Amino acid sequence: MKNISKYKVEYGILIPLIIFAIISITTVYSAQNLLPEYSSNLYLKQLIWYVLGFGIAYFIMFIGNKFLYNSAYILYVINVILLILILFFGKEVNNSKCWFELGFFSLQPSEFMKVILILTLSRMINDFNTEYDNPSVETEFKFILKVMLIVFIPSVLTFIEPDTGAVIIYLVTTMTMLFIGGIRKRWFFSLFLIIFVFLGILFAIYFINQDLFISIFGTNFFYRIDRILNWSSGSGGQLTNSLIAIGSAGILGHGFNKTPIYFPELQTDFIYGVFSSNYGLIGSILLIILFIYFDINLINSASKTYDNKDKYTIAGIVSMLVFQQIWSLSMTIGLLPIMGITLPFISYGGSSLLSYMFLVGIIFNVSNQSLRYTN
Repeated sequence: MKNISKYKVEYGILIPLIIFAIISITTVYSAQNLLPEYSSNLYLKQLIWYVLGFGIAYFIMFIGNKFLYNSAYILYVINVILLILILFFGKEVNNSKCWFELGFFSLQPSEFMKVILILTLSRMINDFNTEYDNPSVETEFKFILKVMLIVFIPSVLTFIEPDTGAVIIYLVTTMTMLFIGGIRKRWFFSLFLIIFVFLGILFAIYFINQDLFISIFGTNFFYRIDRILNWSSGSGGQLTNSLIAIGSAGILGHGFNKTPIYFPELQTDFIYGVFSSNYGLIGSILLIILFIYFDINLINSASKTYDNKDKYTIAGIVSMLVFQQIWSLSMTIGLLPIMGITLPFISYGGSSLLSYMFLVGIIFNVSNQSLRYTN
């Protein structure tokens, strides 16, 4: 066996990350000129987050994935406690309590719960498959109930904040990991049927008797449903101005630091609108190609590993990132509802970026493990 460095990284993942960092910092710089209520150092903060993020990735490589899997339940409990505390002590922004204000930066526990939930579910699925080679339907059903409970607790707490986008991501990653974990397909059919019936009843009440809907679910939930169902009307300034900025960019764009119009959250949820307005159709296509190249390399990492926990983890990571990429890009151009879902590695934000770089450390560990087996 060849001597493989413990901290060797896969360049097919590292190089796109460096390009993402450059794109993110420069695009945030371009966005902040239209944000007079913010200080002029957003791009410097993003640079600091990236430096800290690469440090976190290296630290995760140092401690190894085994330590993370062994600590998954402890990390889960800690983050659930943080989700509870934030409902009482969180900083309220736009009627949402999603952040702890810590002076220089704000901490958003729901971002880290995405990571911790992936680690927790990986361990649960691996332990179940190791214990039961061919589980009975009853045994598998009990396991699914345990998984549902683990996902339900942070989902409810996050939904109350409210952060609907994060809840959807929890569910998407859970379904993907269970599917990769070999759970019988009948459970997915049953779940989709339950969701279909629930949504049918929900929307029936909404359209037939909105007063009854509000009395059952409350005005806050009514507002969220109303916002989702009416996103395509384009009546909101956020989507309208985003479409104007993108549509007027043409093939090559307006140029760096020349975003033509303001729209809310352009440094976070709508960062793609800023990038596309600056660099036009060509720049947008190149960014999408870069995301695809990055995602393919993540999938290749999973295909090479001999550790099932790593396979489940990479499946969760890929599903989370791809879902966010598709939704964030689509909502910016009006194809999907606006759900407050950021564009991974590009949008401004310390908690989200640090959580992604946490995952990058896990991915590098998987790559290193694969190299040790193949050499």
